[in-house]
Amino acid sequence: MGKYLVLQTDFGRQDGAVSAMYGVAYGVSDEITVADLTHGITPFNIFEGSFRLAQTVKYWPKGTVFVSVIDPGVGSKRLSLLAKLKTGQYVVTPDNGTLTHLALEYGIEAVRVIDETVNRLPGSEKSATFHGRDIYAYNGARLAAGLMTFEAVGRELNPADIVTLPTHLPEIIDGKLTGNIDITDVNFGSLWSNIPEHIWTEEFKAQLGDWFEVRIYHQAELQYSNKIQYVKTFSDVHPGESLIYIDSVYTVGFAIRIGNFATANHVTAGPDWSVEIKRV
Repeated sequence: MGKYLVLQTDFGRQDGAVSAMYGVAYGVSDEITVADLTHGITPFNIFEGSFRLAQTVKYWPKGTVFVSVIDPGVGSKRLSLLAKLKTGQYVVTPDNGTLTHLALEYGIEAVRVIDETVNRLPGSEKSATFHGRDIYAYNGARLAAGLMTFEAVGRELNPADIVTLPTHLPEIIDGKLTGNIDITDVNFGSLWSNIPEHIWTEEFKAQLGDWFEVRIYHQAELQYSNKIQYVKTFSDVHPGESLIYIDSVYTVGFAIRIGNFATANHVTAGPDWSVEIKRV
């Protein structure tokens, strides 16, 4: 293993939950490095957690172990998984859709179901509501430290059988490019779609300086419509103006220079939000 353990949760920092996960991990081994992806996932928002994993995983070395805990079903019969990605990283997470974006973008090589009766923090047997500490951080640390093998976690599960969330994949029909609005750039309110740069430039033939009509829908109901120019970066338009650009995950994004696109236009992101783009 790479001896790196990276944590993602929807716990926030207001109490001791994240610190407890750190303590469990370092209690397993003080030779690993524990880092944070984020603890600011919107509570219960599995889709958001799925995106943030895919946004981040590839920048960490092979062997890095990610622990992702957005777990509305904690303590239920939902499975706990350890997934090995085709890119060489590992993810410990509930089987609730958190692996959706990783499966689409990087591929999952193999999956094991964690045996929660055996592979858990000693003394935690009566705890049913903090699997992030008792099962995920504990097993993630053991894997990262090389104290447990992938195969020892539990039985095999076919990667095709994991829970996935619905996605609206990009497509071009009758001159219109459609896709999903996957996420907001949290601090700045930009919208990031799932339309990759290669579809935008190579298939849709978008060029810098072109203007497009952009329509954003929530559950198929129109929420926003406007004409926006495609530019390289924010400074290519005036403050307060909207722009289309290629964002930092190399997909089509929508922003307002020195403004908040989501707040200004009463739109947001998630599996129920879609976008339609056509040339002016």
